[in-house]
Order: sequence, then C-alpha cells, then structure tokens
Amino acid sequence: MNNSTSLASNRKLSKAAFQRAEKLMPGGVNSPARAFGAVGESPIFIDRAEGPFLYDLDGNRYLDYIGSWGPFILGHCHPAVVEALEQAISRGTSYGAPTEAESELAERIIDAVATIEKVRLVNSGTEATMSAVRLARGFTGRDLLVKFAGNYHGHVDSLLVAAGSSAATLGVPSSPGVTAGTTKDTIVLEYNDVAGLQAAFEQHGRQIAGVIFEPIVGNMGVVRASQEFCQSLGKLTKQHGALLICDEVMTGFRVGFGGAQQLLGMEPDLTTLGKIVGGGLPVGAYGGRAEIMDHVLPAGEVFQAGTLSGNPLATAAGCATLQTLKDDPPYAMLEMLSARLEAGLSRAAEAAGVPHTISRVGSMMTLFFNSEPIRNWEAASKCDTQRFARYFWGMMDRGIYLPCSQYEALFVSAAHTEANIDATVAAAEEVLGQMSNDE
Repeated sequence: MNNSTSLASNRKLSKAAFQRAEKLMPGGVNSPARAFGAVGESPIFIDRAEGPFLYDLDGNRYLDYIGSWGPFILGHCHPAVVEALEQAISRGTSYGAPTEAESELAERIIDAVATIEKVRLVNSGTEATMSAVRLARGFTGRDLLVKFAGNYHGHVDSLLVAAGSSAATLGVPSSPGVTAGTTKDTIVLEYNDVAGLQAAFEQHGRQIAGVIFEPIVGNMGVVRASQEFCQSLGKLTKQHGALLICDEVMTGFRVGFGGAQQLLGMEPDLTTLGKIVGGGLPVGAYGGRAEIMDHVLPAGEVFQAGTLSGNPLATAAGCATLQTLKDDPPYAMLEMLSARLEAGLSRAAEAAGVPHTISRVGSMMTLFFNSEPIRNWEAASKCDTQRFARYFWGMMDRGIYLPCSQYEALFVSAAHTEANIDATVAAAEEVLGQMSNDE
C-alpha cells in the first residue's frame, strides 16, 4: 500500500487538472458526486484502472471501493468485457437501427429477473425511472406518485424531491428549475414508515398511479427495507390498483443475480435497472409485466425514445457481464469478502471509540458515523459528516479509494482479495485510531 505521506503530497497533476476543468465545466465536473464537495479539497483525476485498482494522473495507486459507483462488480477491465467491446467496436459504434445484441441483453435481463416479461433499454438510470413513472401514470390513468425521503431516482424533475445522493450531500432537498407544478403530484413519505404509507393510501388511494422505492437504499448510505415495509408496499399497491416500481439501478445484479427483489421476496409491477446491466457503459432499462410494457410506443401510446438506446457497445458490455455473472457467480465470494470487511471496520471503530454503525447487504456497505440504527433519512442525516471527511482523506492518503460522501455505498468487487480487505482494515485501524487520539 502507498505511503500516506507521499500520497498526500503527490497529487499535483490532479490539482492542475481540476483547475483546468473548473474553467470548462460547472464545478469542474460532469456529475456533482465527483466534486468532493462533502469532504473538501479537490477531486483526484483518474488515468486508468485495472482489477480492483485505480491509478491517478500522478501515478498513485488506489484500492477502489466505488467501481464507477457500482457497475464494476467484476472489477475493472475484466477480460470477457474487454473482448466483447473490442469485437463490437470493430463493427461500428451505433446504427440507429435494431440489432440482435439488443434482444440478447433483453433475454438475459428477463431470464434473471422473474418479474420482468418485457423490457425497454435506455441510456441511464435516470431515463429508466423517468420512463417507468410515465408508464405507471399512462397505464393507470392516474397522476399521483409516492416516493420516499432519501431515495434517489436520478435527476427527474418530479422525483428530485427529498432525494439522497448528491442532493443530500450538498444539502439541497430539491433544485432550482424544478417547478412547483412539476412536483405537485409527488407525495414524499418517510422510508420504512408503514403507518405513513397506509395513511397516504387511505387519503389518496384512488389517485395514486404508483410507488417508486429503492429496496436497498444506496444514496443515503446503505439502508434496507424492513420486511413489514416490503409487505405493506405490495399489499397496498395491489389493493388500490397502483403500480409498485422497484428501483434496482444500484441493486440489480449486485446483491444477487435476481436483484434485491429476489432477496426480499418482492414482486413489483415495474423494475428499473442500470449500472451493472451495462457492464460499465451507459445503459439503463425498465421492464415488467407484458400487459404494462405493451403500453409503451410503438406497441401502445406512452411515448419514450432514445437515439442511442441499446447501442452495440453498451449491449456488448452488458451481455458479457451478465453472462459471466451467470456462468461463474461471484456472490458467495463477495459475501465472504464483504463480511470480512464489515467485521474489520467494526472492530477498528470500536477500538478507537468512534460512535458508528455499519449497514451492509451483500457487497454494498456504509460505515455511518452515527451510533443510531439507520432506518430512514431522518436518522442518516444525523451522521457526523466532518468526522467522515477526516476518515475519507485518511483512507485516501493510504491508498483506499472510498465514496466521497457519508451518504453513499461502497462496493466490493470480485477482483478484490482477502489481502486487499485486510489492508483496508489495517488502514482503517490506523486512521480511526489517529482520529481518536487527535480528539
């Protein structure tokens, strides 16, 4: 592992690159999650990646626990994915016409996710959730949508209310430019609050088109839906004729091959996917029962389109990734490695006397700097973000690349090893111990 002193002082090229970027792009980034706004200082610019490692412009190596915010469950530059991309790019990057690769990826998704009978490919998770919400409204003929505080469903206007992710990190519950008219049909409830959900349906049941939720939240840190909450979601939506939209952009193929809905025993009407389904390239998807999906144009009247949807490179990477996950499932190994990391981080925090709780589902995990159990955004928002920032930079200076926000999940990949996990725990012991001594 890199020496912490040398890493901290050897980021000159990254700093220069950020100064250049700030002149060209708002905040110097193309997504606010990359800006390091919650932890201070400037972001590190990456030159290349391989396996579980990232390499910055200055040649520093980092053990990566982000994996491009989730897609690289197999690690960076997996041979099967690289080979598939090389073969695809030699035939052209986009045609604006149907290809068999689109059908292959669709078949793989339908084969893996039991509740999906038909699927539409798009270019991002945001497109997937936006389209699923429009479809729910078009299918039911209703206007109201229920979402939950701390659940992030992309930057769709009607869903950018009490969002997690960058919105939470920056303390912005919504955004200028999102009109009152756009959000007036969105009902925001507390996550894991069964009584609140029941009350909303009692009051608005006949007007609710759908409920969108993350079965395992990743954008206020990792928070799992309770069994009672999951059961109530399924029961109330069916009872009132609303659609249940399961946002698995982050959890799809991550916590299991069939997604979080398989893990939690849920049967949503619509599912949104992204990240892993594209193997690291820009892909999203939404799907569900055929009778619902057949309302999408041109089979039906609900409009949705995309010039680059299902492009050959993205479908090639997605197919290679899903085939590898099916033929050589890494989930047992990921569970072992992730449990080892969870236990190690917990020991390190306890030894340092740092108030904390750890939440993990499979290879998704968050170390919360808050001893209170995290069940919703109200609890998550009480975390000590200043202490997290100190921890973040201490780990970065020791070559451990973590999410730059308390309200994000870290991801373990199949490319990580037990030695990588143990090195991470050793770094955490050092950092947390030093933080405790300083305090």
